[in-house]
Amino acid sequence: MSSSICPCGSGNLLDACCGPLHAGQPAPCAQSLMRSRYSAYVLGQVDYLVSSTLPAQRNGLDKESIAAWSAQSTWLGLEVESTEVLGGQPEHGFVTFTARWHDGTGEHSQRERSAFVQNGGHWYFIDPTVGLKAGRNDPCPCGSGGKFKKCCARYLA
Repeated sequence: MSSSICPCGSGNLLDACCGPLHAGQPAPCAQSLMRSRYSAYVLGQVDYLVSSTLPAQRNGLDKESIAAWSAQSTWLGLEVESTEVLGGQPEHGFVTFTARWHDGTGEHSQRERSAFVQNGGHWYFIDPTVGLKAGRNDPCPCGSGGKFKKCCARYLA
């Protein structure tokens, strides 16, 4: 842990903010998970980025590319615009944010509305760049026991 300010922009110390999540404590909400993921990019914690992604999508992640982007970028800040908690079983949510960074090609910003699902006491990022191999009537890959079309499918649109 560290007594430095957390990179997520909360103003809190890392060891009282995202650090415990990086160490394995479950995120209490979708926004906390999203903030901890940004901090993981800043800190080069690729394993955390993988483990906080929906388990059914992890094999589709390119860990080398994630590590390279993390290491080759100077992270300039995170601004959270809104959080939507949608409830349900399992609980879903969206977090809209802008992340800023600088790399070899210049300064960049990305505004994103990310989807999250909470299941089994853990929140997971639903990565829209990694396809889920599930038909509409198949069990949802999030492990909810519901059909994909009634669960996470609508959050990937």
